[in-house]
Amino acid sequence: MILHLSTFHLEGGAGVAATRLHRALLRNGEDSYMLIPGVKNPEEHVTDLNTSKWESRKSFIRFVEERLYFYPQEKDSSVRFAFSPAAAGTDISQHPLVQQADIIHLHWINFGFLSMTSLDKLFALGKPVVWTLHDMWSFTGGCHYSRGCDNYLTHCQYCPYLAKPDIYDISFSQFEEKAKLYKNVNLALVSPSNWLTSLTRQAALTQNLKSVCIPNCIDTDFFARGDKNEIRKKLGLPVDKKLILFAGANTQDPRKGFVYFKKAMEQYNTERQDLEVLIFGKSGNNSFDTFPVPVHYLGKITEPAQMVNVYNAADMIIVPSLEDNLPNTIMEAMACGTPAVGFATGGIPEMIDHLDNGYVADLKSADSLAAGIDWILKKNADLSVSIAARQKVIHTYSEETITSQYSQLYEVMLNNQTASQCHS
Repeated sequence: MILHLSTFHLEGGAGVAATRLHRALLRNGEDSYMLIPGVKNPEEHVTDLNTSKWESRKSFIRFVEERLYFYPQEKDSSVRFAFSPAAAGTDISQHPLVQQADIIHLHWINFGFLSMTSLDKLFALGKPVVWTLHDMWSFTGGCHYSRGCDNYLTHCQYCPYLAKPDIYDISFSQFEEKAKLYKNVNLALVSPSNWLTSLTRQAALTQNLKSVCIPNCIDTDFFARGDKNEIRKKLGLPVDKKLILFAGANTQDPRKGFVYFKKAMEQYNTERQDLEVLIFGKSGNNSFDTFPVPVHYLGKITEPAQMVNVYNAADMIIVPSLEDNLPNTIMEAMACGTPAVGFATGGIPEMIDHLDNGYVADLKSADSLAAGIDWILKKNADLSVSIAARQKVIHTYSEETITSQYSQLYEVMLNNQTASQCHS
């Protein structure tokens, strides 16, 4: 039995990716379960760690405790959730599902779910552990993305996220804790992108651990092409405009690069009157008062069917992230036949084949983003780019393709355990 551990269920990129893999494994015949603190939408084989109001309250207290631990040390509020000290968590080592599991599969486990002590107790059980990395946290001293700092290649210290960086700051101590944690465990690290795999193999903490690249998966029957005009009418959107989609968890997050998208669109203020923008995510209508072209703000969308409609309504999606692993939004849009323009960073260039199924723009260049928009508008008149985009997803990220790779990895991990037990 495979047990997936994730802070989130159907929230955030990592939570969505974890749940999609779990569901795909079930459909593929694997005995898969999830254990999550706070399940908002109950489903079979997904167990809520918080079995009462008191447990839910304790879960929230652990989240607050971890944030309060970091608060006096943070450089400023912009890094508040970009660093996880893993100082607070719960001991799940004796939970029935953990005890029954043949393989423990970790995903994103911060924000008070699992602390360093929690992980130590889990690893002490001696079960094989697979860890899908959704950012850099597993091999840094606490940051989720290093923002150009390369201390993790040798030893984290003098952390730029801290108000008072020091040789023995909390990044140093967490780095030391992780080094001890990884010493005696049957552990495989899975990175969804070659970019993150490369970093994992270079990082001092993880360079000697088993590391493989297996992308996230997507249901290509659900995320599929639809009738664009019919969907636009249904959503109350214009059928005679070119609609460019920006889908960000938070448009105010500098890492999402919204400012570059805005600059790129300024070039079309008077140049073209047929371009308008769709935006969904965490923001507010007043955020777009000064946007250079008309904006249709759709708010936060959590219903998957509604997301499919929005992707189909758009002519392209723009993902100007400055750091990203393997964005679900690109995969989802391309599965719906909506080409993507994204910066050459992280795993984005692996998803978009430049000048084939989309456009890879120069990092932090609004002009290059604009060039990508122009290219898709001209090249996709016959929908050839849309067709290529969907084919890329079917070939690379389909459930069948990804679950097969994970099943092979699970088998290897279990065989390693058996060999180790026989040897001892």
